[in-house]
Amino acid sequence: MEKSLRYITFASLYFTQGTILGYFASLNAIYLLERGLTLEAIGIFGAIALIPFVLKIFLGMLSDKVNLFGLGHRKPYIVIGLIIQTLCLIAVSFTDPQANFGLFVALGFTLQLGMAWYDTCTDGLALDTTPIEEEGTIQGFMVGGRAVGVIAASGIAGVVAQNFSWQAMFWTLAALTMLPFLFLMNVKEPQRTSEHEFKLEAFAAFKQTTILVVSALGFVVFFIIIGANQLVNPFLEAEFEISLSSAGFFGMVWGIGVVLGSISGSTLMARLGKQNAVKLGLAMSFAAILLLAFISNPNLAWVLVPLFGLAYGVQQTVYFALAMEYTDTRIAASMFAILMAFTNVGQGAGLAVSGALAGSLGYRWTFVILAALNILAVPLLPMIFKPAPGEIPEIAAAE
Repeated sequence: MEKSLRYITFASLYFTQGTILGYFASLNAIYLLERGLTLEAIGIFGAIALIPFVLKIFLGMLSDKVNLFGLGHRKPYIVIGLIIQTLCLIAVSFTDPQANFGLFVALGFTLQLGMAWYDTCTDGLALDTTPIEEEGTIQGFMVGGRAVGVIAASGIAGVVAQNFSWQAMFWTLAALTMLPFLFLMNVKEPQRTSEHEFKLEAFAAFKQTTILVVSALGFVVFFIIIGANQLVNPFLEAEFEISLSSAGFFGMVWGIGVVLGSISGSTLMARLGKQNAVKLGLAMSFAAILLLAFISNPNLAWVLVPLFGLAYGVQQTVYFALAMEYTDTRIAASMFAILMAFTNVGQGAGLAVSGALAGSLGYRWTFVILAALNILAVPLLPMIFKPAPGEIPEIAAAE
């Protein structure tokens, strides 16, 4: 696959993820609060909807092992996932979340299952085709592409919801989901060599302490950053009574921050190395989340929300590139999915805990607590970057 097509394809696939993330970041809580749900119920919905991302290891194993109908290990699964997401968005538009909360949760779960399917196979395709020296760059394109999706969805979806209807907004998201098909048609998967064939013994990598600690770091980082992200727009609405369109525009400036963060993250890794990039990412997360607690007026929010987006983009780009480095290409989608499962467990826990804390302690104290939790990641760093004797950090570097 040509480098430019590879970058555009991955960016577009993450773009369509970003459209859903943009909805969840900017509008989901507001939509459900308008329908009479509580913050606790919203947190529970978010946690349940993320379960497919925890279970996507099995989708990754299927992709690693089975060439579907001889069409490939990645592309056909990506197509199926995109179709599932599109159909669920259409179905959600006809579902009242208060009157049919169980059905709404089930559709959210299925939608996320479709997203998890094409997400893990996209990651597998990236690992199949990306040289180690381009890992930071490709993650910058993917995190940046997702952020552009957030910007598009936050701006467009917010305006559509306010000026037309929530149903029209869901249809808009369904239409945006179809964008990657413009590039997927020209994608050809590389032929697999013997050293890239699926091998169950490759899962022995998870006996290494370093791999387990990398997983723990992902849990902590995503618990904090996603838990905080969920609360930004509900906090601004509660404190300053922002409109739906304003919520969408805050999502846009947050997304711009994430794009800049994705660029900064890949640049920091190239110039400072992964260890220093991880440390700087933690410091940025601490500062950016803490500052959210001190937003005293909407004008200040226009500065601090994109700053938080910058920290978010750096954290994700750096961690994803770190996870790529530790992934064995014989089980590329499976192993990366397991590492991502730890981040998704962290996301689900962060969504539930931050929602509960905000409901009981208020938004500002919740931001302070989440910022302080970054300290939990500090003891993990020496174990990652100074592995025990006999353990090899770059287990896939030679491939």
